[in-house]
Amino acid sequence: MIRSVVIGTGSALPARRVSNAELAEQVDTSDEWIVERTGIRFRHIAGEGETTATLAADACRTALTAAGIDAQDIDLIVLATATPDQTFPASATKVQAMLGIDDCVAFDVAAVCSGFLYAVQVVDSMIRSGVAKRALVIGAETFSRILDWEDRTTCVLFGDGAGAIVLEAQDTADEGGRGILTTKLHADGRHNELLYVDGGVSTTGTVGKLRMKGREVFRHAVTNLASVMTESLAMAGLEADQVDWVVPHQANARILDATARKLGLVPAKVVVTVDQHANTSAASVPLALDVAVRDGRIQQGQIVVLEAMGGGFTWGAAVIRF
Repeated sequence: MIRSVVIGTGSALPARRVSNAELAEQVDTSDEWIVERTGIRFRHIAGEGETTATLAADACRTALTAAGIDAQDIDLIVLATATPDQTFPASATKVQAMLGIDDCVAFDVAAVCSGFLYAVQVVDSMIRSGVAKRALVIGAETFSRILDWEDRTTCVLFGDGAGAIVLEAQDTADEGGRGILTTKLHADGRHNELLYVDGGVSTTGTVGKLRMKGREVFRHAVTNLASVMTESLAMAGLEADQVDWVVPHQANARILDATARKLGLVPAKVVVTVDQHANTSAASVPLALDVAVRDGRIQQGQIVVLEAMGGGFTWGAAVIRF
């Protein structure tokens, strides 16, 4: 059977690191208020010349180095983002050009914070069907550019960054072999008004600003994430106690804790980076994954579950034997 195997990870962050104390000088908030409600202590904010595409390209370069392959070996690029450089063309094509790739399939996926999981399933399907052999799957965002910096309930939650993985088609006859075992995605558009941007090309003709009803989003997130993780593990024929690591969307420390409790997961198995990076939307999962790979926690052969929920609502999970 053909499986999509993770052979490299990478990430990139803007140069400017902003603490809660620095944010409190601009917004009516405090370090204590932010930490108590979110667990966030720092975030990175994109500066001049730093865009979703430049961060994505930097993350890809690191992932390619980790994989030990050249950019010209890539035949597919899928970039998950809600903050593209331009309305069109796709930011994935800008990344392609930055990497010096002459020709490959390249396009964007829009599913907000779940975007990376959506991109993983799209690429996995294309690899299994033989369309692609090696792919870059990216989550990259510059959410700071759609925040209302006068709304302390939202502007303190988000940051900018990018993460990427290299997926390679590998033929294995071993059911216990490496690769993506299962993916499961969902969407429910009835909840648009709970988390959205109040602008758009065909509505207001403006970019708009992020709006969120945090209490309602929290409730849906805990329920949906626990459910989709249970679904994806069942599809893979695994139990929660067989999971080595969970790499969740880094939205809020309280959501991570509540989801882990609902699933009966040991907190030590949950990768947490929200304190350092805040919510980087589609970049959140691959960024946290890269951190845990590089510090040695995630090892080859381990069972890793990725999960996320975002505006739409969209949500999903993937089970990987790393």
